Amino acid sequence: MRRAIIIGGGLSGLSTAYYLQQEVARSRLDIETILIEKENRFGGCIVTDEVGDFIIEGGPDCFLAEKPWAIQLCEELGLGDRLLCTNEENRRVFILSSGKLHQLPEGFMLMVPTSITPFLKSSLISLPGKIRMAMDLFLPRKRTDEEESLAQFVKRRLGNEALEKIAEPLVAGIHAGTPETMSLSSTFPRFIQLEEEYRSLILGMLARGRKASEFNKKRSGPKKTMFMSLVDGMMELTDAIQGRLDEGSLLPDKKVVRINHIGKATTRDHSPYEVHLEDGEILEADSVVLATPTYITAELLQEMAGTLSEVLLLIPYVSTATISLVYRASEIHHPLDGFGFVIPRAERRKIMASTWTSVKFPHRSRPDSALLRAFVGGAHNEDLVDLDDEEMLKVVRGELMDIMGITAQPIITRIYRWDKSMPQYMLGHAERLSHLEEELLHYPGLYLTGCAYRGIGISDCIHEGQLTTEKVLKFLGRAGTKY
Repeated sequence: MRRAIIIGGGLSGLSTAYYLQQEVARSRLDIETILIEKENRFGGCIVTDEVGDFIIEGGPDCFLAEKPWAIQLCEELGLGDRLLCTNEENRRVFILSSGKLHQLPEGFMLMVPTSITPFLKSSLISLPGKIRMAMDLFLPRKRTDEEESLAQFVKRRLGNEALEKIAEPLVAGIHAGTPETMSLSSTFPRFIQLEEEYRSLILGMLARGRKASEFNKKRSGPKKTMFMSLVDGMMELTDAIQGRLDEGSLLPDKKVVRINHIGKATTRDHSPYEVHLEDGEILEADSVVLATPTYITAELLQEMAGTLSEVLLLIPYVSTATISLVYRASEIHHPLDGFGFVIPRAERRKIMASTWTSVKFPHRSRPDSALLRAFVGGAHNEDLVDLDDEEMLKVVRGELMDIMGITAQPIITRIYRWDKSMPQYMLGHAERLSHLEEELLHYPGLYLTGCAYRGIGISDCIHEGQLTTEKVLKFLGRAGTKY
């Protein structure tokens, strides 16, 4: 029997273990799968706490429906009837500008306007800014293949005001990063494709929108919204995956300290590895999948693969924190008429954004209460993550008072810190990935997966688990094309 060991029990590791075990069972393959996690729980940054009648998410609270892999997995796990849509009657997002909340005009797709009237009426963008954004309709395509940062691209196509007031805060809410250093091709390749195909981002988004609308009219099945979750929170997903795994294959509370390759690395089919645990146990493996943050992966591989380790350390991470607060609805005088707001860097606030969770999703709080969530940290305020609980709550409550006028005392608070949890796709990211692939050729059977490489979202991690499974199966002797 051959053995595949997966290190890291977050969503990426869980997904890889799930798909691998499913395929092994379906095809009756003689392969043992082991999933090792240093913590006493699986799921990584997906944490859902039920506090009385409130469902509080510590990490991600939803996934994008346009990427199909999360919904497909939920349905495969029997969670199809647990999928939860957003409250579409409140589908508004606000942006803080000059100390006031302005609605992101209806029809905006990320940073691109697709509806003329709401855009023209918007108080968010000045008249010169609107004219500059409209110039996208006439500007030529990019003439060189030189890699651009997100900031360079947005300024070139839509202007500086679009970057500062829309693109930067929206992107910070997703990646917790800086547009000036963020690789466009690695974070938003769709925009490059739009420019290549349609020349104009606005024309491209309009065309894509029409196609999506036609597809949705023909599509049958349950209703879907842009953002989806699960009735009892995102941990329903990770719990369901874990429940499908062979119990004997799960090793929680086990810390891996290094990985050795037995003998010289070759291209032969069988390439055994030793996985050394902190308690002294050594597990042998024919294939090893590392689903850990790159700085952890680099440490585990340092002795065995020094160059690979060095390249992994070139992918930086930033820390973030989420702070959830429950208020009595009668004590909040803000209308809470949207999903929440994001904050441009130019506003110099101490929080990045706030989600009005009890408005965004049903089944999250009692009708007489309001559940809000604030985000702290990221590339520009990472030091705030280290504040103690009392000071962090003071900072967040002060910000919500200034921005939303909330002076009430919260009746429930929860703080979740995520140290070095958000990988940053900096300029040159694709080149670094190519270098990693070249180095991995020296270590047959060794694979990397997770949010640090080709997508940070829930669906991206699941899809990477599928692709990694295919690589492992191919290496262990069964070529296939299922995914």
